[in-house]
Amino acid sequence: MKNITVSIDDECHRLARIRAAELGTSVSALVRGYLRSLMAERDERQETGAELGETPYQRRCRQLREVFADFDTEGVGLRMSENLPREALYNRAAMRSEPSAEGDGSSGSS
Repeated sequence: MKNITVSIDDECHRLARIRAAELGTSVSALVRGYLRSLMAERDERQETGAELGETPYQRRCRQLREVFADFDTEGVGLRMSENLPREALYNRAAMRSEPSAEGDGSSGSS
């Protein structure tokens, strides 16, 4: 374990000692816990792709913007021409018979 030296003002030191006593621990253990929590936050941000200081709401908004930007660049998915026509969407008979029709060559692949 490494030792570090930290300079703090007298009032901060007094309050830290009081809080450590209340928790039944030492000031060193409080600092160690704080530094570990900083590392855990950094690791979580890296795993989730969050920016520094970003709230979960802000992260979701940013992720949605990224998804829609990707849709625009890739040309994926939200065009009416890519949707099934209404008749095909509600053709339940064709949907029921589709698994048995796989071997008849009408699947659209050549």
